[in-house]
Amino acid sequence: MRRPLDLLAAAAATVVLAPVLAATAVFVRVALGGPVLFRQERAGRHGVPFTLVKFRSMREGPGSDAERLTAAGRFLRASSLDELPALWNVLRGDMSLVGPRPLPLSYLDRYTEEQRRRHDVRPGITGLAQVRGRNALSWEQKFAYDLQYVRDRSLRLDLRILAETVRTVLRRDGITADGAATAHEFQGVPQ
Repeated sequence: MRRPLDLLAAAAATVVLAPVLAATAVFVRVALGGPVLFRQERAGRHGVPFTLVKFRSMREGPGSDAERLTAAGRFLRASSLDELPALWNVLRGDMSLVGPRPLPLSYLDRYTEEQRRRHDVRPGITGLAQVRGRNALSWEQKFAYDLQYVRDRSLRLDLRILAETVRTVLRRDGITADGAATAHEFQGVPQ
């Protein structure tokens, strides 16, 4: 039942947000040049790789995230406009609207067995960790919320998370981690 609802909602959102998508693409092109889209391999359901698509928010080239993140990029991230192209990933079946955020493939071998359970479901554009603190949370807290979602997921929980996402985005809560331009890299659980 979840997949048809994801398809319907993502298709409707893509149509309704088409002017916003187009305007954001032009904004990125003017502010950052090309390419407009950022693509990165991420771990999907069961850890299967897929290509995540987002609007680009950083300059190309060497340097830390903090050095490459532009004022335009900070605006895109604060408003979550950079995430809108991921609707394409939902339409393709790589992602769901709600679920644990897809993380880089390099993290896969750093998970504990318990943390690996976050891949029992499709990753989401938004999730329980995103409405509970986003990047301001520690990795342990993020994984705890991801696993809570996997355990308790339901249509009712998804609808609650989607409603809370609107509030979180409007308030611009938890966009960055303390001392980082985005989120700290997950290093794994200390042995």
